[in-house]
Amino acid sequence: MDPSRPLQQLLLRGLGTTSLVAERLRGVTQAWVSSGRLDPAQASALVDDVLASLRGENPELEKQTERQVERNLDHLLQDLGLARQREVDELRGRIDRLEQQLRQQQGRWEIPD
Repeated sequence: MDPSRPLQQLLLRGLGTTSLVAERLRGVTQAWVSSGRLDPAQASALVDDVLASLRGENPELEKQTERQVERNLDHLLQDLGLARQREVDELRGRIDRLEQQLRQQQGRWEIPD
């Protein structure tokens, strides 16, 4: 792997990890089937569900992951003392309202000629 291509490294590692998880999951479910703890159809469905989730084919898992990433990002920004986008947007709205109120007040204070 080329160290100057971190995204490529990350993707290859992800693929390798996914393959290892799939192999391990198949082994575990086969052991459960052999011991009678799991029905073969259930084992197959379990493996398919987990692999679909790993491939991003599970919208609910994707939503959960997005929420978790968002929370982690919020905590990171907070720890760094940086504002989140929604906080910046709220402040912009407050500034706009205050500017409007100030213009209205200035109009009342002006002395007619």
